[in-house]
Amino acid sequence: MTHKTTYTKIAAKIIFIIMFFTLIVAYGYGEYMKKEAISNLAHVDAKKTSMLVFESLYSAMQRGWNKDDLNEIVDRLNRVDENMKVNIYRGVLVAELFGEIEKDKIARNSNPDVIRAFKHEDVLNVSERDSIEYFYPVVAKNDCLKCHVNAKAGDVLGVIDISYPVEKLMVSLSDMINFFIIFIIVFSVVVYVAIFFELNQYLIKPIKNFTNVIKNITASNDVKKRVEVNDNIEEIDSIKDVFNTMLDSIEHQFYYDALTGLENRRRLTEKLEERRNLFLMIINIDAFQEINDLYGDHAGDSILKEFAEFLNESIPDKEGLYRLHSDEFALLCSKEMKLKEFKTFALSLNEKIAQKSFNIDEKGEVSLSSTMGISYGTELLLVNADIALKLAKKTKKNFLVYDETMAVAKEYEKNFEWTKRLKKAIEEDKIVPVFQPIVDTQTEEIVKYEALIRMVDDNGLFIAPVHFLQLAKKNKLYHQLTKIMIEKTFERFRDLPYLVSINLSVEDILNREIYNFIFKKLEETQIGKKIIFEIIESEGIENFNQVIEFIESVKQYGVKISIDDFGTGYSNFEYLMKLKVDYIKIDGSMIKNLDNDKNSQTITKSIVDFAKNMNIKTVAEFVHSKNVYEKVREFDVDYSQGYYFGEPTDLIR
Repeated sequence: MTHKTTYTKIAAKIIFIIMFFTLIVAYGYGEYMKKEAISNLAHVDAKKTSMLVFESLYSAMQRGWNKDDLNEIVDRLNRVDENMKVNIYRGVLVAELFGEIEKDKIARNSNPDVIRAFKHEDVLNVSERDSIEYFYPVVAKNDCLKCHVNAKAGDVLGVIDISYPVEKLMVSLSDMINFFIIFIIVFSVVVYVAIFFELNQYLIKPIKNFTNVIKNITASNDVKKRVEVNDNIEEIDSIKDVFNTMLDSIEHQFYYDALTGLENRRRLTEKLEERRNLFLMIINIDAFQEINDLYGDHAGDSILKEFAEFLNESIPDKEGLYRLHSDEFALLCSKEMKLKEFKTFALSLNEKIAQKSFNIDEKGEVSLSSTMGISYGTELLLVNADIALKLAKKTKKNFLVYDETMAVAKEYEKNFEWTKRLKKAIEEDKIVPVFQPIVDTQTEEIVKYEALIRMVDDNGLFIAPVHFLQLAKKNKLYHQLTKIMIEKTFERFRDLPYLVSINLSVEDILNREIYNFIFKKLEETQIGKKIIFEIIESEGIENFNQVIEFIESVKQYGVKISIDDFGTGYSNFEYLMKLKVDYIKIDGSMIKNLDNDKNSQTITKSIVDFAKNMNIKTVAEFVHSKNVYEKVREFDVDYSQGYYFGEPTDLIR
């Protein structure tokens, strides 16, 4: 098992190591200062003492004392302090005049310190026992030449040897202050460096590793992943355990129903993504809302829990049971049994549910019935089972197995619902135009807008035409939408300084009612110079002459004509020359990949070059990024439109 450490231990180790090395440094520097003090202070002190001895002897010699008297003085000095020793060594010049002393001669010839002193060098020796010995050269001055007639000024006449222990040492205050300043600085640097490296190793790096793992889990959106770190830190391990426990809890909430404890719809969806050959049964409790209304939500929750337990006991594979929502459950079974057998099982389960009584409380019971939708295979099991369930409820069957005819019925139902919504929106005036800006490509200044149709839902949100426009054509509601768009857009731009594009299909142009309505509005509003009609039909023009007639007629009111989605359908160069249009809107399928698609670049450049030769302005739609915009500008397209400049809204800047 890997040994773990803690931040307490790490902090203690840092403090111990720093203190250990700090004491070593302090002790070493203290010894150094001590030796320096002894060397410097003792030198000065010894020199002063030696000079006092010399001056004492010199005064005695001036009074005519002989060498015996001088020896007596030296002896008396040596008796002042038993630890202090004073010796006088006379030089050769003194011996010539006043006689030789044997010990002086021996010292002059054999003692290296005395020899050095006679060479004008004062010598200081500091022993390991903190005692000093100082050799002071006595140099002849002019006053000395009266007696020492054989000498000249500057000659060394003798050496005073004085030795004594250093008992009290006084250190410079400024040196001590400087020492502590330097010590504190060095100590702080050492502490910082130690803490930086230790904490970087044991705190910052582990935390970074930990956060990187968490980021990866977050980025993957996979709550099944867990944090794994290899840092041997107990605190990090504790955080990891807490975080993983939290992930366990989140995963349980993510994949399990809180009320029944069963796996939920999300887990079922992931199982179905494995695309195995399976049976799926959705079980819906009939009229369950009535139970909640009659007995309250608490009773309803109690029944749902009991119902889940009952299903668990009744199905062949308990691991395949899920709660989808509210009163709906799902059973997923491997396709080992045949369809006929599964139908028999479904019928049996339905009967068991009908025969079972479920407790409301200690005093009351309630019976339930259910409806089931069944699908089988590898794909769209949940969607198909839901279709079968809804059709079973509508036809009052106990269960139905999905087949392809149900999908057609579902599509019809969907279309029917959208048709109802569309008619209601028309009646309630909830068909509205929104406007997307079109800018000058070079200046990015808004010069015009395109009017786009939207349906407003009950929450005030816009519904895109992809959901209802084709349906409107099938249900003969399309021309009503065109009239609404023309009327509302004309009214909105009557007093605005911008041009506005309105989409028209060839079907609109050929419809006599719409044709007359357009010219009526142009007469009434007199804003033809602000209007651009974008012809959006993309399958070719059968009644070509009628379209040309329409274009020539509206141009008399100042209206401009644009070809939408150029590069598709009839939008070719031959048609372009005949229709005499003012603008070409280059198809968005080419513009959206213009920054990296060579084919799109080639086609776009050809369209732009042709348009310029024909004196036709170009518009690039679907400009959704800066890179695409830069390419559009590079190809010298006149105008740009897309989400990069603004999305369609009901506001006009």
